[in-house]
Amino acid sequence: MEDQQTNGVTQQAVVVNPQPVVVNSQPKTETVKVIRKGVSGSKLIIVFIITIILSVFIGAGSVLLVLQFYPGFNKESVTNVTRIEKEVSITDEGIADAVDKIYDSVVIVKTYKNGKLYATGTGFVYKKTSGVYYLLTNYHVIQDGDKVEVVFTDNTVGDVTVKGGDKYSDIAVLTYQSADVKEIASIGSSVDMRVGDTVFAIGSPLDSSVYSWSVTRGVLSGKDRKVEVSTSNSNANDWIMQVLQTDAAINSGNSGGPFCTSNGEVIGINNMKLITSGVEGMGFAIPIEEAAAYADAIINGENVTKPKMGITMADYQNGVLVENVEVGSAADIAGLQKGDIITGINGEKIVNIASLRYQLYKCTVGDTVSIEYFRNGKTLTTKMKLTE
Repeated sequence: MEDQQTNGVTQQAVVVNPQPVVVNSQPKTETVKVIRKGVSGSKLIIVFIITIILSVFIGAGSVLLVLQFYPGFNKESVTNVTRIEKEVSITDEGIADAVDKIYDSVVIVKTYKNGKLYATGTGFVYKKTSGVYYLLTNYHVIQDGDKVEVVFTDNTVGDVTVKGGDKYSDIAVLTYQSADVKEIASIGSSVDMRVGDTVFAIGSPLDSSVYSWSVTRGVLSGKDRKVEVSTSNSNANDWIMQVLQTDAAINSGNSGGPFCTSNGEVIGINNMKLITSGVEGMGFAIPIEEAAAYADAIINGENVTKPKMGITMADYQNGVLVENVEVGSAADIAGLQKGDIITGINGEKIVNIASLRYQLYKCTVGDTVSIEYFRNGKTLTTKMKLTE
């Protein structure tokens, strides 16, 4: 007898050695009386049926018995065959009604410089106060221009005045006085949105005379994204923006347009996209809460200023190098010197100018902050009261 391994189960093979049968060539002759006991036909059928039934039960029992000892057998897979799945209903009737709700509040923004068209973008009617309409757009759309006009969906052209703006928040407020405005945008909440919610953008990409008021649709891809940007014409990033991310197409000319929910409410202002090899469908919008805070301050006549340290600076390894300190400035009073390397503000790590400005501009004029810096091989800390 020898063992064979088949599919992980040991089978026992039995070798039977046949015994020789000796046949007597001259068998003994005997008289045998054979008695046959007969069985009736009906009884034979009953016996046959009982035999079949017993065979079925014995066979099924044998299979279950073997499975009980088989390593891969899961008893629950036999006894529990009910599976409950969450049912999800998916309907898609489009967003045409939502688009209609805001469409006429969207405008093309045209910026002129020295009598020539300098830049185009998008904006929308934000609110009306005391007979004056206030429109929002991106600061970079109207930056460096000397005249701005807007075009409404009925092709009405109106001259507007730049009420104010801020290049770091990238928000600008325009004023317009006319009875021609058809719609004021409904403002929603980006805080209440969930990643995966349907969103859309309206704008005038590329050539505004051809593709004006284009609608692009996608989902909210992410919230609270921190993206480094340049606020000047240089290639160096000097600011960090906290923005909403979407896969809805955001192209040149969409800047300043509304970023909306599937109910047609504005939750952001489109302002940029990533353009690099291997990247597709990554656009960004300023949350409406941040935009509205700046806009309302400007509308209310408040002086929107950023706190200052009073230094000139440059990126340096994992920090910011102090190149010069203004006499009598907040930095001078705090004891900072030329050659110091700032590495932290209020416990937050500083790695470049963009991160320094991001942390500094969270504060307001008059706040006292803790500055961590490196000098002559030592890490030091000082308190600084920020000035205007």
